[in-house]
Amino acid sequence: MSLTLFQRELPYKHWEYINSESGDLIRIVPERGGLITSWICNGREILYFDQVRFKDPLKSVRGGIPVLFPICGDLPNNKFILDNNEYSLKQHGFARDECWELYLIEDQSSLLMSLKETQATLNSYPFKFTVEMEIRLKINSLEILSKIINNSNKLMPFSFGLHPYFSIKDLNHVRIDGLTKECINQQNMKESETSIELKRLSNGIDLIAGPTNSTVLLDLIDQVSLEMRSENPFDLSVVWTDPPRQMVCLEPWTSPRNSLINGDRTIVLKPGEMQALKCNFIFNKYA
Repeated sequence: MSLTLFQRELPYKHWEYINSESGDLIRIVPERGGLITSWICNGREILYFDQVRFKDPLKSVRGGIPVLFPICGDLPNNKFILDNNEYSLKQHGFARDECWELYLIEDQSSLLMSLKETQATLNSYPFKFTVEMEIRLKINSLEILSKIINNSNKLMPFSFGLHPYFSIKDLNHVRIDGLTKECINQQNMKESETSIELKRLSNGIDLIAGPTNSTVLLDLIDQVSLEMRSENPFDLSVVWTDPPRQMVCLEPWTSPRNSLINGDRTIVLKPGEMQALKCNFIFNKYA
């Protein structure tokens, strides 16, 4: 398989990573949070991406695949206490706003993005760390292997997630399979039946369910599916819609919101320890 990497200036500055055999490609903007902005598979754009909003640096990104670290979701008043000191972390953490390093792996089989602590991150999260994301563009799939390493001399708690926005034709003609029967409605943080929540998909929902290793998003108009496969502990599924945007966010998380405070599924690494997290997005036509 032949893979190539090019820097492009239009329609915005990015790196383009192409599978020369299939023509599939992804676009990445490492300086904007290591953001994957586009995934073209079988000639179809898989991701939703609000380019106008992206070009306004004062606004948060809506689209692509933002990276969530060291928390998923938000904290009460964006604060947490550690070792009797108070720290401030905004929603989903800082990784999606930091500048990442981008490398082409020597055998050109994949890309590697890397993020390390800065003085700014230490002020809000007092740990030295390395986050690496190996991105593999395969036939009909996008595979992301993430590694989080604790470079501090103390225990490091964290959560990790991806926030992919998938483009769909019509929110009224979407089905999601594979979720657990029960979920948490993240708008009110109450337990609910997943089937009831999904009926409100076109009105805007925010739920977390799991654990599950396979969740499938089906666009019933175009008769295509997007399967998210993930492995423990990366096996919680978040579904978020924001009408009238014609997209569904299907997100793998390790931990629910507030886990840095209440310890619910928080991953804690010893000094020098590493946690690997694997997720694969598979595109198919089912007609």
